[in-house]
Amino acid sequence: MKILITGGAGFIGSAVIRLAVARGHEVINLDALTYAACLENVASVASSNLYTFEHADICDPAAMATILARHNPDAILHLAAESHVDRSIDGPAAFIQTNVTGTTTLLDAARAHWEARGKPDSFLFHHVSTDEVYGTLGDTGLFTEDTPYAPNSPYSASKAASDHIVRAWHETYGLPVLLTNCSNNYGPYHFPEKLIPVVILKALAGEPIPVYGDGMNIRDWLYVEDHADALLCVLENGEVGRSYNIGGHNERTNIDLVRAICGLLDARRPQNAPHADLITFVADRPGHDLRYAIDASRIQDELGWTPSVTVEEGLEKTVDWFLANEPWWRALQERDGVGARLGTKA
Repeated sequence: MKILITGGAGFIGSAVIRLAVARGHEVINLDALTYAACLENVASVASSNLYTFEHADICDPAAMATILARHNPDAILHLAAESHVDRSIDGPAAFIQTNVTGTTTLLDAARAHWEARGKPDSFLFHHVSTDEVYGTLGDTGLFTEDTPYAPNSPYSASKAASDHIVRAWHETYGLPVLLTNCSNNYGPYHFPEKLIPVVILKALAGEPIPVYGDGMNIRDWLYVEDHADALLCVLENGEVGRSYNIGGHNERTNIDLVRAICGLLDARRPQNAPHADLITFVADRPGHDLRYAIDASRIQDELGWTPSVTVEEGLEKTVDWFLANEPWWRALQERDGVGARLGTKA
């Protein structure tokens, strides 16, 4: 397949590109190179004849039309998005612009391209979203593909809107679409403003490790390379017009996750142990969802996909990767807002 991947210099997008190229797919990486992008994430495949980079913004209709005409992809895998909840609290407009307006612009370009080619059944627009669109769970229950949307942050609201727009382009115009909603990702190349890299890097620096509220918020953790595998599985085998939830079957409270990371660092950097002494509870995030948990039975039953990495295995891989790749994360710590407490505006 020839796949146009938006946001391919980001955390999840780059993981998909590395895997897709390894499997022999031709990839066009379309990225605006905003603050969370890093071309070092795809350096391992940059010299491949299966890889091409296009520096462009999904909000630019002329650029989207030109790039689609130039490359004539078989599929679009749409991952470009503003994704940090704390930043969305401070500046929601950027999230609406990229996640809603940008997705609409890309859909319009994809539709025009698809129609110009005679509406081939083989063309696909795969939209990648989040479980946060479903809102929050109580102590029990799981998100299914039929869970009503109830987003609680500007970020999740913008992603919910984009999901609805993608579905509308399928129902109204017939554009062949796929949708996936994933749980929290982690792993190599994770941008250092998100929880797991924050914990690792604060601990390594001997600085307070911030934990929101009482640390009892629960997330279902999905190793990013498992997610990449699932996205290609859906792209290759999914039913057009259908949505698939992707989860890691790894629910953990934030505080348990933080303590597990500290334990791994204690074993690897014992001179600074116990790292858990650095844990500091801070004021909670406004509108902080209590619990996310994915029912991933549809993708398992229909497409045969299951996660391969437990959270314990994945955390070990992640901690070891960050310890071995200090130049990568050092450079990103200089970027705007990284390392600062964001999202405190109620």
